[in-house]
Amino acid sequence: MSDTPVPRPVLAVSTAIFRHGRVLLARRGAATMNGLWSLPGGRVEAGETLEAAARREAMEEVGVDCALLGISGALDIIRHDEAGTVTTHFVVVSYAGRWLAGEPAIGPEASEVGWFAPDALPAEHETTPGLAGIIASAHHLVTAGT
Repeated sequence: MSDTPVPRPVLAVSTAIFRHGRVLLARRGAATMNGLWSLPGGRVEAGETLEAAARREAMEEVGVDCALLGISGALDIIRHDEAGTVTTHFVVVSYAGRWLAGEPAIGPEASEVGWFAPDALPAEHETTPGLAGIIASAHHLVTAGT
């Protein structure tokens, strides 16, 4: 048995923000999953609600404000090292949202941004795990209200 502590799950949020039928994606520029397309999001801070974290992360990561419509799903992102030991575990609660204001911009956490049709996403190997399913659920929530 190893003396190395097993990482505890980290709570995070993401938001599928829709504008004119397209969803906003950001290519990750930070160390975790660097280079992959993902929804804007990040860690929930102590004392912060999931909804507040989702809106804050969208603003911080890509400069966009959104109205949240509901939870579109949740994913476990678990990574292992070569020996099979868990190195990271994120529990990501994803929201569906509508764009309110701001034009998406790149920054330290997003090296590229773009609006994509839900049926024309980047290839699966270029996206974070489970992205297509979360976007499909979010798109359903967004279109159900129109």
